[in-house]
Amino acid sequence: DSWAGLALSKNNYIRYVKPYNTNLFSKIAEANVPIIHFSNGTFPYIEEVASCGGLVIGVDWRMPLDAYWNKIGYDKSIMGNLDPTALLAPPTELFSQVDRVLHDADGRSGHIFNLGHGIFPNTPVDNVRRLVDYVHEKTQK
Repeated sequence: DSWAGLALSKNNYIRYVKPYNTNLFSKIAEANVPIIHFSNGTFPYIEEVASCGGLVIGVDWRMPLDAYWNKIGYDKSIMGNLDPTALLAPPTELFSQVDRVLHDADGRSGHIFNLGHGIFPNTPVDNVRRLVDYVHEKTQK
């Protein structure tokens, strides 16, 4: 649902997308396949998105993680939400933004670190490596 919140109002999401996603996710769940349900720009109606199903709700970078958990419940796992532009920044800025996401996640077991959307084509591969190494270093227990 990369375009869900960018192209649809809450009412249109409920009318045109939610019934189909709910049906699709229930059929996938019957096959015991884990589902990560990502949507972009849907914070205003993330509860509707989360209620469609999915073991994990993937969220964009526009709001802090707590804001999402407050709306969908702390029993739901969340994946996200580093701003993809952070990978274009110098390492010190990248690490600062990673630290913010990790701080917002507060060590919750229900958090999967990820970008809040895709990687830009011009992203330096070395920055992606730095990101992965830094997250591993910061989250090892």
